[in-house]
Formats: sequence, C-alpha cells, structure tokens
Amino acid sequence: MNSYKSKTLATWLAMGLGVFGLHRLYLHGFKDKWFWLHPWPTLAGLYGLQRMDLLGQDDRLSWLLMPLLGLMLSYAMLNAIIYGLTPDEQWDEQRNPGQAGRKTGWPAVIGVVLSLLLGGTALMTTIAFSAQRYYETQAEAAQAISQ
Repeated sequence: MNSYKSKTLATWLAMGLGVFGLHRLYLHGFKDKWFWLHPWPTLAGLYGLQRMDLLGQDDRLSWLLMPLLGLMLSYAMLNAIIYGLTPDEQWDEQRNPGQAGRKTGWPAVIGVVLSLLLGGTALMTTIAFSAQRYYETQAEAAQAISQ
C-alpha cells in the first residue's frame, strides 16, 4: 500500500522547492521524468542571475538565462495553487485511492495565497525584465543602423 500523499505538504513543497521539482518527487517518486527535468532550467536561470551580478546588465547570456528562473518559479507556484485548490475528495481519489480521506484546513489555503503572491511577482518581473531587454536591444540596433 502506498503512503498517504498530503495535499498540504505537496502545496508547500511546490511553493518552497518546486523549482527543483521536489513536489513531483514527493508525489511520484524518483521514476518521474518531469522531476529530473526541473533542476536544469532553474540552475541555468540561477547561473544567469550570477552572471548578471558579476558582469552587469549588458551580459547577453544572462538576458537569455534569467527568464528561465522566473518561468520555473511561476510554474512551481502554479502547481502549488493547483494542488492547494484541489478539493479534498478529488485529491484523495487521485493520490490516495483506497485510503481514508483527510480534511485539509488553513495551511493549504495559506500556501495557495503565498503562492499566488510569489508566482504573480515572479511572472510580472520576468515579463518586465524580458520586455525591457528586448526593447533596449531594438533601440541599440536602430541606433547602429542610423549611424
């Protein structure tokens, strides 16, 4: 028999360490191929953030890598929101078949609220950063053509 999979724990794992796929590890185990794909874009985004810190905002590779971190953060927060808002009965039917259902309370709701806050911030920051860098490169290209 499988162990009980807590909706609250899955929500908080997705919120806290979801960028590395630990929520998928908790729910599906080491055989889950999507778990193994989570760390790579996250680490690439962190590398881009480190490059920008060391080399400044003009480093083009960091422009490409940093949005990966923002997208992975947004994706992890979306998973936390989905897990936290899944009705208890549906969660138990999908994740804990044949086991007695358990009611979740405020901890899952608080996880959803925090995930919405963090995910919205990460997504808007990623969009703003990417748009800013895109328009700056377009302005530079136009300036180079006009000279």
